Amino acid sequence: MSGRIANEPQNQIQFDTYYNKGGVVLGPYTSHIWRNDPRHLCFLLSRYKFCAKILAGKEEVLEVGCGDSLGTAIVLQTVGSVHGIDIEPLVIEDNVKRVEYGANCTYEVLDITTRPLKKKYDGAFALDVIEHIPPNLEQKFMTNISDSLKPDAIFIIGTPNINSQQYASSESAIGHINLKSGESLKKLMASFFENVFIFSMNDEVVHTGFFPMAHYLLAIGVGNKG
Repeated sequence: MSGRIANEPQNQIQFDTYYNKGGVVLGPYTSHIWRNDPRHLCFLLSRYKFCAKILAGKEEVLEVGCGDSLGTAIVLQTVGSVHGIDIEPLVIEDNVKRVEYGANCTYEVLDITTRPLKKKYDGAFALDVIEHIPPNLEQKFMTNISDSLKPDAIFIIGTPNINSQQYASSESAIGHINLKSGESLKKLMASFFENVFIFSMNDEVVHTGFFPMAHYLLAIGVGNKG
C-alpha cells in the first residue's frame, strides 16, 4: 500500500502500483508521436494486437525492427517470449534500460540484411520495416528472416500501401523507399512462404477489402520455404 487511500476502493491497486513503480515511460519514437500525432498510436497498437492474435501460442517470437518496443507487451500477452532486433543502437540501449517486460523480452542490435539470427524462431513479425529497406537489399532481408524461422513458423509483415504515399507526412515519406501494393507484397512473400494471406487495414480496422483503397497492408506467410 502506498499509504494514500483512493476515494473508490477498486482503484486502490492502480494508485499503489503508480506510487510504487512510477508512471510508464515512453521511448523516443512513441514520445515523438504522442507529442505530434497521438491518435497514430491507436493505429500502431492495433497492428500489434493483430500480430498477437495471429501468433498466439507460439513459444519464441522474433520482432524485426522493434523500435522502442511500444507494442511488444501486447504480443507478450499471447506468446512465450519476444526477441526484438533493430538497426538503431540508441533505441536498443534505451529499451534495455527502460522497458519492464521482464526476462521474456530480450533485445539485440542487428541489421537483418547482413545475417540471419543464430537460432530458429516459431514466429516473427516486422511492422513498418520493409518500406525502409533499400530495394537492392530486399532479398537479403527476406532470406535472412526465412533462415531465422522454423519450417512451420508464421511470419507477418505490416507496411503502408503504396497508394497511401500521397497522404503521408513529409517526415514519413522521406524514409519510405520501398513501398508495396497488395499484389507486389503477396508476390514477395510467396517467394519465401507456401501460403500467403493479405489483409487491408484502414485506421484500426483490419479487413479483406479492395487493396488499392487500404491505407495499410498486412501479410501473413505460412510454410517457410527456407
